[in-house]
Amino acid sequence: MEERKGYRAIAKYLMVSPSKVRPVADLVRRKPYIEAVAILEAMPQKGARLILKVLQSAGANALNMKRTLDEDQLVVSELLIDEGPRLKRVWPRSHGRRDILLKRMSHITVVVDEAVKVGK
Repeated sequence: MEERKGYRAIAKYLMVSPSKVRPVADLVRRKPYIEAVAILEAMPQKGARLILKVLQSAGANALNMKRTLDEDQLVVSELLIDEGPRLKRVWPRSHGRRDILLKRMSHITVVVDEAVKVGK
């Protein structure tokens, strides 16, 4: 059986396109937990707020599961932005035609781990 790595939090079916969230995620991957929170709090993007909520949830899971941990010891070991289902909406066009508007959703997975385990 595979050993569980890190402490995880997942948010599904978020109404934001994965292509808009991924550049924000690239800025905080492999950063210390406190630094990642500071970066996300300073960013104006909607994706930054969503990642911040999931990151704080993963940090709380870590601190709750292992009481001897401190926030200074945590590192963002994984940050995945996956594509969720798409809502299909009709967009009226001229001459009685229509286009399909795809409203994309995201799934965000954050795994935080102790800093000593992340280094190879």
